[in-house]
Amino acid sequence: MAETEEIKSFVLKYFSQENIDSINIFNGRAIVTLVNTPENQDKANSLKQELLQLEGISKASIVFTAIKDDENDHHWKIRGVKKIIAVASGKGGVGKSTTAVNIALALKRLGQNVALFDADIYGPSVPTMLNYEGLTPISKDGKTFEPFEVMGLQTMSIGTLIDRNTPLIWRGPKACGALQQLLSDVNWDNIDVMVIDMPPGTGDIQITLSQQVHINGAVIISTPQDIALIDAVKGVNMFKAVNVPILGIVENMSYHICEKCGHKEYIFGEHGAEDTAAKIGVDFLGAVPLNIKIRSQADAGTPIVEAEPDGEFARAYLSIAANIIKKLN
Repeated sequence: MAETEEIKSFVLKYFSQENIDSINIFNGRAIVTLVNTPENQDKANSLKQELLQLEGISKASIVFTAIKDDENDHHWKIRGVKKIIAVASGKGGVGKSTTAVNIALALKRLGQNVALFDADIYGPSVPTMLNYEGLTPISKDGKTFEPFEVMGLQTMSIGTLIDRNTPLIWRGPKACGALQQLLSDVNWDNIDVMVIDMPPGTGDIQITLSQQVHINGAVIISTPQDIALIDAVKGVNMFKAVNVPILGIVENMSYHICEKCGHKEYIFGEHGAEDTAAKIGVDFLGAVPLNIKIRSQADAGTPIVEAEPDGEFARAYLSIAANIIKKLN
């Protein structure tokens, strides 16, 4: 298996020592992050081909980050925000965005000043769930944007800058550049916790965000299914590889309660995420049931924590939010 120093020797054939921000190996994937150097896909492709010849390397990613003014701090500058958490999933279809929105609203109900940033660049759904779809961001100075203020949250999404039916056919660097601008050029005001709804999976965009944003912790969303849990573990390992603390795992669609008889049925398996969390040594933050109200309220633009703040489903999110606050303090 190739080691970091061996990979570094190949990187130095194409780029300078000062351009190397980090080198990580994750599940047979070599991840090289470069800083303070213009994007050069010819060099990157040549380097990839060489890295793929190394033992144990099945995939290689070369990530170019924006040129920074401060050579000692390569993180993107996000002003007005004290702490940032990433809500992520190893795969799509597990209800990550719905969970992120309701966690943000639950954190707000627990007394936090909360921002919700939609980084799911290829499928931004936060504007729909918070009912500001179709609105255009306001800029008072022509340089920065004002966040949307909805249901007590400050929020922004790439979805406000494009038509909902327009696919974003962007390569990683361009997508990351757009996210950097939206994160850094919004006038966030006295935010205790920013919740970032991450894209699903463990690709270049997720890795860049994890390395370039000072994330205080990651929350991994999974369903109880074995196939979802396999990908959830990959998500945990990705964040560990880039030194982002893992706050814990949330089990979404955990069980269904029959409205007629009250019987609890574990449709996708019982306690899968809780058992997996214990096995890999991370905290289990809580479970959210499967119920049509959670889905329909989000689709209608009034998430369940806002629509039924004293209901049983809101209580599930409030419990998860309380556990997150404990982990952050």
